Amino acid sequence: MKTRKSGVLAAVSAAAAVAMLLSACGGSSSESKTKVDYVEPSSGIPSSYKGELPTPSATKGYYNQQSRDNVKDGGTLNLAISEIGPNWNYLSTDGNTGYMSSLWQWYQPNLVTAGNDVSGAKISANKDYLTDMKLVSKDPMVVQYDINPKANWNDGKPIDWTAFKATWVAYNGKDQAYNPPSTDGFDSIASVEQGANAKQVIVKYAKPYYPWQLVFTSLVNPEAGDAKTFTSGWVNNPHNEWAAGPYVVSSSSDSQVTFTPNPKWWGNKPKLDKVVYKQMASTAEINAFENGEIDAADDVSTADQVKTVRSVADGTLRMGYSTKTRVMQYNGKSEALKDVNVRKALTQAFDVATYNKVQFKGLNWEAPQPGSELLSPFQKGYENNRPAEGNFNVANAKKTLESAGYKMGSDGYYAKGGKTLEVSFTYFGTDATQQALAGAYQAMMKSAGIKVKIVNQSESKFSKTVSSGDYQVLPMAWQATSALGFVTAGPQLYTSDGASNFTFVGSKEIDAMLKKAGSLSDYDEQTKAANAAEKEALKLYGTIPVSTPPSFVGAKKNLANYGVTLFANPAPEDVGWQK
Repeated sequence: MKTRKSGVLAAVSAAAAVAMLLSACGGSSSESKTKVDYVEPSSGIPSSYKGELPTPSATKGYYNQQSRDNVKDGGTLNLAISEIGPNWNYLSTDGNTGYMSSLWQWYQPNLVTAGNDVSGAKISANKDYLTDMKLVSKDPMVVQYDINPKANWNDGKPIDWTAFKATWVAYNGKDQAYNPPSTDGFDSIASVEQGANAKQVIVKYAKPYYPWQLVFTSLVNPEAGDAKTFTSGWVNNPHNEWAAGPYVVSSSSDSQVTFTPNPKWWGNKPKLDKVVYKQMASTAEINAFENGEIDAADDVSTADQVKTVRSVADGTLRMGYSTKTRVMQYNGKSEALKDVNVRKALTQAFDVATYNKVQFKGLNWEAPQPGSELLSPFQKGYENNRPAEGNFNVANAKKTLESAGYKMGSDGYYAKGGKTLEVSFTYFGTDATQQALAGAYQAMMKSAGIKVKIVNQSESKFSKTVSSGDYQVLPMAWQATSALGFVTAGPQLYTSDGASNFTFVGSKEIDAMLKKAGSLSDYDEQTKAANAAEKEALKLYGTIPVSTPPSFVGAKKNLANYGVTLFANPAPEDVGWQK
């Protein structure tokens, strides 16, 4: 799944391979990359270390991994979050944000897990929900799921095969009244039936789909399975009765959510007595961590913020690679951007290297522009899929516009048919770096004769703005939730009718290419197919991969199983305070 905002607890998901996030901030001091001999401990960099920040390993997580025996029973964890709701259904397009992913992981089913494998290569059944899942036939493809006999929804009804059927119905794309972030995998299924008993599920595929392990990772409660409830029945309501996890939502509003242990939970007892999320802007989060109001800060992204985190006496800076890709999205439905030549010109006029210097100033982080929104540069099979014609070149941007009939006006801007070419650039929040990035983008476009109007929105309006398409040019990011999720991410982000294709551009030919990876069982062949499809998709200039940021988490030094996890999935019931 691609999701629209990161959480430092991560669940494997393929309901959507990526989730959307706000594009976070940048830095404010020196820019040079310095070689450092210090090696970051797995528990993070303690405040006692005053030297230059080291380069983390791309194959390690930094989340103070501890066994349950080393974690205290009890205590409260206070956290910050930029957005709460309004749609609590993470499985719908409107709710498919990393913010909601962070909330869902405490109280909803996660059927599969990568455990503490940061590479995410080994996906297995989460034994709390599934005693087994296996491929019982290759031709035709048939998968069998055996549900834990103890697994029940909070309303007392058993989790059984009907939940798998309800999920398939919502996700297979046949009923347009549903709004899943992606239909990939589910649209290859022929039937979902009861096996030997109600706790056994037999999933028969009309055509093979790989990795089949990432199809059913979350479940739709049958009681909430109708289209109306799926799309709009979760607004401002977390629906504990439709959940089944180690915690329950004991209270919620648009400003705070509190989780407490689920008395009906059948698995390991949750270590914490309470988990509290407080809604606040990212700029306020660092101050809250500094003054002890919260125990961890997930949106650390500027040099000044890093400095603040490192000054907290009992704090650590957990720094590592992230699974995020920052992108620039163009709304192909908007009048100014319907023409692919305009989108191409915007891309050619975009000085990404300078933009990223502003973004990462002072963070001692090398950030070459990535070439993919599907695979991270540290993943096997990654390729640069950006079209060479779209590289930064102001002269070429002007030529592209002129070839499309635009003429330079006396005011220094291009126009066509008497109308000046103007686009809006939308950013969120009041952070100074975001303001600087908006101004830098405006200046870049002006040098190419493109007028830019800057629009500022509050962070709380992020999901609504993106989902409604109420923007023209918008910086954001995608969070990968599984190392194998690129197979699903391609159709999710790039298909012409994809629910998460917020560029609103595509073609049926590219759609077919994007579906090919899921029909292949070999990883190398899957990445080859995904890369070929993405190369064609990026030629439509609906989106540009901009950077792969580091992940900085400020955390109290004794906070266990929380931080920079890459593709690992520490269990939420194991998060707590180290003994």
